[in-house]
Amino acid sequence: MSSGRVWTIVAGAAAAGGGYYMYKAGGNPKVAEKQMEYDASRVSSSLRSGMSGQGKEAEKGISLTAEQAGQKMDGALKDAKAKAAELDAQAQAYAAQTEKKVQEFSRDAGKNMNQAVDKFDKNVEETAAKSKSWFGGLFGGK
Repeated sequence: MSSGRVWTIVAGAAAAGGGYYMYKAGGNPKVAEKQMEYDASRVSSSLRSGMSGQGKEAEKGISLTAEQAGQKMDGALKDAKAKAAELDAQAQAYAAQTEKKVQEFSRDAGKNMNQAVDKFDKNVEETAAKSKSWFGGLFGGK
């Protein structure tokens, strides 16, 4: 596996973990940071208590903690993917609704503008007809 690919995977896992904590915190970065610190502290204390034994017991404690961390990361990644898919679907629905509304407003605005122009034209024609008859009357015409 190339170095660039490893860093891509590590960055993706970090982003998924960050997304998990942001999701759990309801979008509040300070709460997410505190939750992350709390979880790190819990994992650290688990590691320390796992290392209190000797030899194979310590190794078993570390492997269990690593397994638990892996399971948590897998769960967080799964949750983040599901939430991203849900948000994507919502965004597409909102975009479709917005596009429909814009088209409706555009159609209504065009219709209203045409009505206003027709009314203005009618007004101008009536005024011109009155002016024409008045002006023509000055010179002996109708």
